[in-house]
Amino acid sequence: MNTFRTGFLMALLTAIFVTAGFLIGGPGGMTIAFLFAVGMNFFAYWNSDRVVLSIYHAQEVNEATAPRLYRIVRRLAENANLPMPKVCIVENPQPNAFATGRDPAHAAVCATTGILERLSDEELAGVLAHELGHVKNRDTLTMTITATIAGAVSMLANFAFFFGGNDRRNPLGMVGVILVAILAPVAAMLVQMSLSRAREYEADKAGAEISGHPLWLAAALDKISHAAGQIENRAADDHPATAHMFIINPLHGGFAGLFSTHPPTEERIARLKAMAGTPADRIKGPWG
Repeated sequence: MNTFRTGFLMALLTAIFVTAGFLIGGPGGMTIAFLFAVGMNFFAYWNSDRVVLSIYHAQEVNEATAPRLYRIVRRLAENANLPMPKVCIVENPQPNAFATGRDPAHAAVCATTGILERLSDEELAGVLAHELGHVKNRDTLTMTITATIAGAVSMLANFAFFFGGNDRRNPLGMVGVILVAILAPVAAMLVQMSLSRAREYEADKAGAEISGHPLWLAAALDKISHAAGQIENRAADDHPATAHMFIINPLHGGFAGLFSTHPPTEERIARLKAMAGTPADRIKGPWG
């Protein structure tokens, strides 16, 4: 099912990209955009995780350099029957985390310095279990490809605004440029929203089962949500197409609230508390 959803997502974002190419440069622009999109999809499948890690200057760590973080991830990965992912730290004061990689064997889990400073071991375990939930559900490929292609759509929209209006091959003239500049990134964002919100609920559930303690994640979400609302994440603001990858929306201002890629934190916490009250949904986590 995830393979189908990933393919559908790539096809949909490719269609947006090709349509934008047509509006900018007519049939020739559409052909160039199509060829570029095919190459971009191929590149995104194999390298999108590296692109995202590079954007945030994520540094891979090990048990010697980050023993607390590494040991928690290892225990959770064992509990989830997953291969040990790469463990990375992002130098950023905003408490947040994300996972990336095309499959569980090539996954990376990233935590910001802000989250390491603010959360207890139990809360941190809840967050990391959520990220491993994305890995276990094989969401990371879809999420990372979405970030790469949606970012390219936004770049094309900027190109249209600055250069498309003077191209004689543009069938709609300045009207086409305006349509691309406004509607293309909005369309890409709506695609992200349609997939990301459901996936966050699923990853919350999977993470609670991996840790065995839904309330750990609930407490962490409450802390992260309040702190993230006060602390900027400049790298995320510069690359809004990657916002859906984080456990809590990292963006400030602009379309951050209007087109949020995350479900309401209060609803997520309520669902986790309901899980905690249902013994059948609890499993024995690595902390007992």
